Amino acid sequence: MTLVIPAKDAAVAVSERVRVMIVDDAIVVRGLFARWVEAEPDMEVVASLRSGRDAVAQLERTQPDVVVLDIDMPDMDGIEALPLLLAKRSDLVVIMASTLTRRNAEISLKALSLGATDYIPKPSSTREVSGSQEFHRDLIEKVRQLGLRAKRKPRGYVGSPPLVPAHPAKSALKPAAKSPSMAPLALRPMPLLPPQVLLIGASTGGPQALNLVMAQIGGVIDHVPVLITQHMPPTFTAILAEHLARVTERPVREAVDGEDIHAGTVYIAPGGKHMSVARRNGRPVIAIGDGAPVNFCKPAVDPLFMSAAQVWGQRALALVLTGMGSDGLAGGQALVAAGASVLAQDEASSVVWGMPGQVATAGLCSAVLPLTAIAPKLTRIFAGDGA
Repeated sequence: MTLVIPAKDAAVAVSERVRVMIVDDAIVVRGLFARWVEAEPDMEVVASLRSGRDAVAQLERTQPDVVVLDIDMPDMDGIEALPLLLAKRSDLVVIMASTLTRRNAEISLKALSLGATDYIPKPSSTREVSGSQEFHRDLIEKVRQLGLRAKRKPRGYVGSPPLVPAHPAKSALKPAAKSPSMAPLALRPMPLLPPQVLLIGASTGGPQALNLVMAQIGGVIDHVPVLITQHMPPTFTAILAEHLARVTERPVREAVDGEDIHAGTVYIAPGGKHMSVARRNGRPVIAIGDGAPVNFCKPAVDPLFMSAAQVWGQRALALVLTGMGSDGLAGGQALVAAGASVLAQDEASSVVWGMPGQVATAGLCSAVLPLTAIAPKLTRIFAGDGA
């Protein structure tokens, strides 16, 4: 059935609120999610439904900005409903919700390839769902960030600010392009020497972005190690490693504490653990830790970037892909202070321009690029041509 909600305080205009459809066969979970959403002044629930079939039927009438779609439901499950929803509204934001099993991790990542915007892993029981502050925070923040981006983009979305070099040669000085809403971004020089390692940090939208970039940089992987921190829970990172191994046709695996780091291999931070690097007998090695979350994340990007600044110094290159929050900013600052270089995905091609936007607007980047331009740029940089 559809849940009808009374009007809210007018402090946030109705047209500005994120409209949310909740689809889950468990009535307790639907009610819980609805209360969380309705407690936010900038959100409202427009439908609370028990099956994917109901969601497809009610989509045009309720006009949600975001659909939180359970995977396991009777009649029509989430993976069946997803393409039908997107066929009706190609710009619809769909967040897949599933418990932490290998099957659901595989389905969630498949859903991303079919057009879902993001996923959120649910605790395994209703009691755990209701008692998890972390899950509550993550769900609301995903709905807010993705919903607001969806509402704002059609209104004349202008993409990322114009770019100007931070320290250009005198002969290259040009007037900075002007933007009516944003200041120009300052760019740092490109690395003079080919880097010895590629570090990647990503969050929301990261699996899709990683698939595209990694499929095109086989030559880079052959010559240097690639270390990736993607915000993901346990099980999901193992599935991500398998997916990336298929698209790269190179060894990709969850990193193991103490193992040597070699060119030709891609190392992924295991879900629920932090990955950093260290030196042992003069060689770089993986260090896996079980410390507290950093920037509310575990794994977090900052521990990898900060430790890499000490191990590789100016011979490191970091890439910050789409994601919410500011994880990677402190690590990017440490890398730049050590003489290393940072690239970021641009706003127009990011699902959320939080993480890449933080490093870009802080003046840490040597380039801020559309997703499709990142792999060619990396190939040139690692070949010794940073231009």
